[in-house]
Amino acid sequence: MTAQPKVVIVGAGIVGCALADELTARGWTEVTVLDQGPLFATGGSSSHAPGLVFQTNSSKTMTEFARYTVDKYTDLSLDGQWCFRKVGGLEVATTPERVAELTRKRGWAASWGVRARLADPDECVALHPLLDREQVLAGLHTPDDGLAKALRAGEAQARRAEARGARFLAHHTVTGIESSGGRVTGVVTDVAGVGTGVGTEQAVFPADIVVSCAGFWGPKLGRMAGLTVPLVPMAHQYARTTPLPVLAGQNTELQEATKPILRYQDRDLYFREHVDRIGIGSYAHRPLPVDLDDLDDLDDLDHPAAPGGPVMPSMLAFTEEDFEPSWHDARALLPALAGAKVEEGFNGVFSFTPDGFPLLGEAPELSGFWVAEAVWVTHSAGVAKAMAEWLVEGRSRTDLHECDLNRFEQVQLAPAYVHQRSCQNFVEVYDIVHPLQPMEEPRPLRVSPFHARQRELGAVFLEASGWERPHWYEANAGLAEVSEIPGRGAWASRYWSPIAGAEALATRSRVALYDMTALKRLEVTGPGALAFLQRLTTNQLDKPVGAVTYTLLLDESGGVRSDLTVARLGERRFQVGANGMLDLDWFTRHLPDDGTVQVRDITAGTCCLGVWGPLARELVQPLTGADFSHRGFGYFKARQTYLGNVPVTAMRLSYVGELGWELYTTADAGQQLWDTLWRAGQPLGIVAAGRSAFNSLRLEKGYRSWGTDMTAEHNPYEAGLGFAVRMDKGDFVGREALVGVTEETVARRLACLVLDDPHAVVTGKEPVYVDGAPAGYVTSAAYGYSVGRSIAYAWLPATAAAPGTRVQVEYFGERLPATVAAEPLFDPEMARIRR
Repeated sequence: MTAQPKVVIVGAGIVGCALADELTARGWTEVTVLDQGPLFATGGSSSHAPGLVFQTNSSKTMTEFARYTVDKYTDLSLDGQWCFRKVGGLEVATTPERVAELTRKRGWAASWGVRARLADPDECVALHPLLDREQVLAGLHTPDDGLAKALRAGEAQARRAEARGARFLAHHTVTGIESSGGRVTGVVTDVAGVGTGVGTEQAVFPADIVVSCAGFWGPKLGRMAGLTVPLVPMAHQYARTTPLPVLAGQNTELQEATKPILRYQDRDLYFREHVDRIGIGSYAHRPLPVDLDDLDDLDDLDHPAAPGGPVMPSMLAFTEEDFEPSWHDARALLPALAGAKVEEGFNGVFSFTPDGFPLLGEAPELSGFWVAEAVWVTHSAGVAKAMAEWLVEGRSRTDLHECDLNRFEQVQLAPAYVHQRSCQNFVEVYDIVHPLQPMEEPRPLRVSPFHARQRELGAVFLEASGWERPHWYEANAGLAEVSEIPGRGAWASRYWSPIAGAEALATRSRVALYDMTALKRLEVTGPGALAFLQRLTTNQLDKPVGAVTYTLLLDESGGVRSDLTVARLGERRFQVGANGMLDLDWFTRHLPDDGTVQVRDITAGTCCLGVWGPLARELVQPLTGADFSHRGFGYFKARQTYLGNVPVTAMRLSYVGELGWELYTTADAGQQLWDTLWRAGQPLGIVAAGRSAFNSLRLEKGYRSWGTDMTAEHNPYEAGLGFAVRMDKGDFVGREALVGVTEETVARRLACLVLDDPHAVVTGKEPVYVDGAPAGYVTSAAYGYSVGRSIAYAWLPATAAAPGTRVQVEYFGERLPATVAAEPLFDPEMARIRR
């Protein structure tokens, strides 16, 4: 690729326009933006978006996208007209449950740096006088939220991009994506005369990079590139009322609105002013998925629509029967609507994904073809900035793992799965969702070979990446340790049982089985396997066969992309314990062209049991002729042997801080492995234990969880993982960025907190206050049953991360005193794990 690549962006909605602006601002000026509709009301979601921007989200990444969008569009104007008005946002609660949720949300705002405050009913009415004071219990006021004019903001950014050399072409329908040797080379359209002619009715636009910003048309464009784009176009109702006398003279046509944008999430509604009218959006209706083939053609989009009819393909006919309950609820909240009518409405099409996050990144099998889809106006400029950084600099400065196109497992790309999960996300868009709450359907998708035995033991399953994962077992309700487990608050008690605490204590005192099958396993083989892994990871892997090493994947800027365990099972064969599909994608993209390295995902064909506890050796040693003594089978070692009749790869690792092994075998032998261990463990008091106990035990030992405790935004020394970096081993990805960096020089650190109140269990993402001001946020949290303390890990300024520092964790509005503690809290001498 040349220093100045040719970029073709497909889609001139607000995301495509924003990306063109961000790319050209960074010096990439050979940018062509194509759209099948007119400019800039192209017929997509941007063309009808009501423009409400609420910044605060449970996701730090999504909040950062929204905050950048607000900042950028506030400074934009088009021919003297505003692109963003900070009228503020107000979310009202009419139930005690929603009051608690808004209090939690205020905590997210503090964690992510968004101004927000809780308002009492009188303050809510003062902010938005149309509210019925008797209905409102509280509100969340966010003064920097407001209204975005999507078409104006899009065109304003397009003009800036054009001034730098970009071009925007209307009425160019993409009909194909050209490629050669696995790399994109051009975009074919149905209009000749602008690109390179390929026929009387077509043209091709040469491209080094193609970015699909086609919105809900993304799946259609993806198919041209051989890519599954997992989103579902959904219709969402929006209506405008007749003029309200109470609003007469309050807003000018130029202003449009002066009152805060309003959310009534208890009834799945939102509101905004349109001068003297009220706009009402509803998520309360049934999911209305849309077949792209049913949308109107864009050919006549430049012509006026019939009076009262839809004005573009993305605006479908209004279904009054779906809106009727919402209209009733709207008039109850805003009594001024009593004399009004719905003057006009439409069902607007926009995008939903299986997990509610955007789709960003490069196609796995067609280099140079990128997507930025399922992006709402709220996040448009922030996404464009991240994409431009990724393309130009090689990485986004904002962590994108939640949004990466390649995050999905293959089973999660099934059309039925994408449809069902996306529809459910529409239903739950304003619901109060617990962080552990799983989707209910379609399940089960993936089960380990131990599933039947787990069901017999009354396993309570949650779900992750399609896997059914036991969180505790009802069969353990009779354990004596259950009576020792303290209670906790209502929120923290959801998807939890005191049985989980008993399982943790049983692990510390006896021995337990943990199903680790869901963790991603990769096999790396070939004559170049060692050099390949050495280049990509931070620790020294050039060790004898049988060695296991904890190591990190970094990006070029030294950010932690993942953490891995790498077992050398042969001179040219390694087994890698990874975190998910993004690690497989990273490995695949870095494979050498000479065929000396092969990477294979072996997760589905294998399984794993963690056998941990002080009696672990007493359990496994009688089952094998191999020496499992400490001298014969040292810590961080691996060997292949048999347990009973089951061939296993045993690795002496422990993520819970106890003696034990991870035992791997093929999926067909998995149930036999369970049965062999279970029978042998009965005299030892063996228990099956779930993820809830596992999480508590790992936090007692200070073991990090990638994606929660650290991401690519953090370097190893900030995260307390400098021990996994060997700067003297030779070059590796990210090494240059770490030169001169130490744990003493970093400005922030991941710190261990213990709460004063042992019964106060937080759940993650809460703000942490130092000297009365928000200074960081919680990542992971759990009750430490072995240490009798409530534990939270949090990012803090380095000056506040020293052991002994007093802090406060805000949990549902209450500031809970806590202290930074030296880690690990449990067995700092590592005596139990190395016995």
